[in-house]
Amino acid sequence: MRALIMAGGRGTRLRPYSATLPKPLMPIGDRPILEILLNRLSAAGVDHSILAVSHMRHLIEAFFGQGERFGLKVSYSFEDQPLGTAGPIGQAIDRLGDTFVVTNGDLLTTLDVKRMIAEHRETGADVTVGSYRRELKSDFGILDVDGEMRMTAYREKPTYTHLVSMGIYVMEAAAVRPFVAPETSLDMPDLLRAMIAQGKRVHCFQDDCFWLDIGRPDDFARAQQIFEDDPDFFLKS
Repeated sequence: MRALIMAGGRGTRLRPYSATLPKPLMPIGDRPILEILLNRLSAAGVDHSILAVSHMRHLIEAFFGQGERFGLKVSYSFEDQPLGTAGPIGQAIDRLGDTFVVTNGDLLTTLDVKRMIAEHRETGADVTVGSYRRELKSDFGILDVDGEMRMTAYREKPTYTHLVSMGIYVMEAAAVRPFVAPETSLDMPDLLRAMIAQGKRVHCFQDDCFWLDIGRPDDFARAQQIFEDDPDFFLKS
C-alpha cells in the first residue's frame, strides 16, 4: 500500500521554531516528526510513501532522500503554489494505487493504522477518516437565552466533547478521482463535503489511542516530554 503525506505546510503556529525548519522536520527528541510517522506507516504495511512538498522542500529531500537510510521507499510530489490540504491528491493520484493512505506530515499518534485500513475495507467505505474524541473547554461563561433574550441558564466555562479529524485518511482512488485535479487547490473538508453530497460513503474510524496536535506549542512541548520519558512511545501499536 502507498501513502501520500502532506509535508508542504509552513507551520505558522509553531513560529519562531518553524522559521528555519519545515514543520515535518521539527524534532521530537532526536528524530524529526516525519521520520516517526514514516516508521509508523511502514509498520502498518505502507511500502511506499509519497511526500507532497513545497515550503523548504530541499531540506526534506536532503534528509529523507529516496528512503534508503530508513529502510523505506520515499518519492516526492512537488507543488509550486499552495494546493490546500487535499489538492496534492490530484497531483499524485495516478501513483497511489487503488486504496491509499493520506496523512498530514506532522501526525503524532499511537493510532493503529493497520486496523484502520482493515476497517475501511470491511465497511466498504470510499473514505475513512481517523477520528479522535477531544474535550474542548470554553474560555468564557456561556449564557442560554430564550426568544425574548431572557437568560435561562449560565454555564461557567463548560467543557464540550467533540469527534475531531486527526489528519489521517484511507481512500479509494476510484471514488476520489472525480473530485480532484492536478494543480487545483482543495481543502480536505471541502473534498469530504463534496463526496458526501454525491452519496459517497465517508466512514469515521475511532481508536483508543493517543494523539497530539503538535501545531499547538503546548502539545509540541508535551510531545518532547513524552519522548524523553519513552523514546519508543509513538512507535508502539
